[in-house]
Amino acid sequence: MTDWFAGDVAERYDKWTAGMPVEPVVDFLAPYAAGGALELAIGTGRIAVPLAARGVRVAGIELSPDMTAKLLEKTAAITVAIGDMSTTRVEGTFSLAYLVFNSINNVTTQEGQRGVFTNAAAHLAHDGCFVVEVGVPNRQRLEVFDLSDTHVGVDELDFDTQRLVSHHFNRIDGEWQRRSIPFRAVYPAELDLMARLAGLELRERWADWDRSPFTAESTRHVSVWRKPG
Repeated sequence: MTDWFAGDVAERYDKWTAGMPVEPVVDFLAPYAAGGALELAIGTGRIAVPLAARGVRVAGIELSPDMTAKLLEKTAAITVAIGDMSTTRVEGTFSLAYLVFNSINNVTTQEGQRGVFTNAAAHLAHDGCFVVEVGVPNRQRLEVFDLSDTHVGVDELDFDTQRLVSHHFNRIDGEWQRRSIPFRAVYPAELDLMARLAGLELRERWADWDRSPFTAESTRHVSVWRKPG
């Protein structure tokens, strides 16, 4: 896998994500985490650090050494394994594994995404849960998902292959810079099948962290799969 979060991206990531929700996410996850939590694609610790501050044992898997370095500047209480989240293992078992902010899409093959579920399940204790937050694939080939004075975001989706490319135009130091990142869009039903193949069963699905109902109009979902006891 390519590390799209190295260098300047890691340096600016916390600033770029400063407006994203944290407390609602931690409130949702904490009840599942009595037996510890494993975050896949832990990044700079936007969710992991406040979750650990609530007394939860947190570990992580992260592909980018630069993102991990930013996390370790904040705390030494979280153990991070560097590697691909579809195969990399950490010691121990957990009552919760989780993957937020579309990070499942960073794995650009179906087999790789299935591997993420298999790896998450392998780390879960019986009756543990795997929580994933991800957008529902676009309904149009081109879709503007962000528009501001400093950032323009455009998604380009090939419906046949589910190949999604997010084009980011950022105004940095007075100049516009473009960064295009490949993803794989994935539908809820396909995720449910991946979960079943990994020995997990769907427990609940919501439109957001506030547990609002998931409907045909929802643009993303927070899904919880359980490992049977």
